[in-house]
Amino acid sequence: MAESSAATQSPSVSSSSSGAEPSALGGGSPGACPALGAKSCGSSCAVHDLIFWRDVKKTGFVFGTTLIMLLSLAAFSVISVVSYLILALLSVTISFRVYKSVIQAVQKSEEGHPFKAYLDVDITLSSEAFHNYMNAAMVHVNKALKLIIRLFLVEDLVDSLKLAVFMWLMTYVGAVFNGITLLILAELLVFSVPIVYEKYKTQIDHYVGIARDQTKSIVEKIQAKLPGIAKKKAE
Repeated sequence: MAESSAATQSPSVSSSSSGAEPSALGGGSPGACPALGAKSCGSSCAVHDLIFWRDVKKTGFVFGTTLIMLLSLAAFSVISVVSYLILALLSVTISFRVYKSVIQAVQKSEEGHPFKAYLDVDITLSSEAFHNYMNAAMVHVNKALKLIIRLFLVEDLVDSLKLAVFMWLMTYVGAVFNGITLLILAELLVFSVPIVYEKYKTQIDHYVGIARDQTKSIVEKIQAKLPGIAKKKAE
């Protein structure tokens, strides 16, 4: 009787434990924020939620603002765009400051400065935080320098050839688009591709797998014909 009762209880226990694992792992869906530490999840999850349109108003504001700025930079110079943005911001803040001063004078109230709550915010950057940011940046800088040396000094012939082919293709891209146009296209892709991939993940993964397999077979054939790579694999 004890064995039968334990057997009947074990499926429920295993099902509950198996059901708890996906939630702890983030579910594995592309739209779920990865399970990171509390410090690292702050910024990464914010960006993740932004590009996946979790908050439509917030994402729409960021997307619209940056797109308008890039379109303005495509039509005007950087100095003109920055000057107009600063003038627009000053017009709003000065108008609001004067409006609140007039209202306080008419109502004879003493509410104080309308932006006092923001003026009292401590925005100073501590030396410890600055060093932490610099150390994090230096890790990426060192990785980039190591990769550049590896590619330009031809540590791996195939990787250097890939870079050469990519740069050759970029010459044609540069002849058609300028830098601002590429930034506009990049922003459109950043705010559209993730949400499309989240919706059609299965179909996209299928075709990407086919393309990856074909690309891998072509690279292997090229590596087999290159003399240096063939000897390295034989060893």
